[in-house]
Amino acid sequence: MSDRNLPSEENRRLVLGIETSCDDSSVALIRDGILVGQLVSSQTTIHEEYGGVVPELATRQHLQNLLPLTTELFRQTGGNIHDVALVAATRGPGLPNALRTGFTFGQSMAIRLKADFFGIHHHEAHLFSSFLNGNPPELQLGSAHFPFISLIVSGGHTLLVLVRDLGDYQVLGKTIDDAAGECFDKVAKLMGFPYPGGPHIDALARIGNPNTYRFPRPMINDPGFDFSFSGLKTAVRYFLRDHPGAIEHEDSRADLCAGIQAAIVEVLTARTIQACRKFGIRRLSAAGGVIANRGLRESLEVHSGRHGIEFHPSSMEFCTDNAAMVAAVGYAKWMRHGRGDDSLRQLETDIRPSWPIEESGEACPVGGME
Repeated sequence: MSDRNLPSEENRRLVLGIETSCDDSSVALIRDGILVGQLVSSQTTIHEEYGGVVPELATRQHLQNLLPLTTELFRQTGGNIHDVALVAATRGPGLPNALRTGFTFGQSMAIRLKADFFGIHHHEAHLFSSFLNGNPPELQLGSAHFPFISLIVSGGHTLLVLVRDLGDYQVLGKTIDDAAGECFDKVAKLMGFPYPGGPHIDALARIGNPNTYRFPRPMINDPGFDFSFSGLKTAVRYFLRDHPGAIEHEDSRADLCAGIQAAIVEVLTARTIQACRKFGIRRLSAAGGVIANRGLRESLEVHSGRHGIEFHPSSMEFCTDNAAMVAAVGYAKWMRHGRGDDSLRQLETDIRPSWPIEESGEACPVGGME
């Protein structure tokens, strides 16, 4: 491709986002901060028979999915690939080979198109997914949104983060063992539900009585804001061992799901509201796959309202891993730092599977890839 085929810089306005941190392959296009289109290829049915994500299979699917997904995205949106001025790909944290697949694909696209390139922190993208609003969705990062506290709850992570500004984050609490989503899936497996088990528990919990079976609320009154759910998982295991009949009948199975969900939801809600009150924060965002849990969303909304806290949950389409949030944060940083700034080209360009979110503010564009 020669330079003659590239549009002028002022006409290059598309941001291509790429997300492959775990088992969902996703690509998205943003123009001037507004989502043009997004495609997600889920691997749930592939990993279901194994009861969890198999990293090698996830990586293989990403390799097969990315180019066809990207081609189809441009076809559906009518976008011109030569209008891409920035490629933003998830850099970490996540499964190493899955991350590398999307990250390398993004780098290759940037080199081919002579576009800027961003490595985006997966959790940082979740922080701002709550502010993809409107129709079509637009990233709305007005100054009124800062500061806020964000609760990120997914299969592998439970985080409470104080967000002072774009790139300025303080982790207030995190899981010290099993994450909330991991606990949902593990106890669901003990009960015989297929993977992912969280949605099955959520569905039955809505018709069950949460007071029939009461389970421990780990660390709910401990100082600080860390989380622990391994003890709850163990309590459920022993309960099922001692009460095998509890899952044999629909009513008792629903009550059991309601009791388990109530324990997880109460801990998440209590710790989050405590953090907001301690730091005097009146805005709360919530993101990650477990925020799709209706019981948790409702609890956070109710308790936020009681304490005068604005609640901003991610819409359902942006709760799970997706490239729209990656592209949106890439666009926001691109606008903040400026396009083609030579001082921003010193970024280490390899993946970071265990990347701390506090260091994500260091992530800047590589600049025009030559």
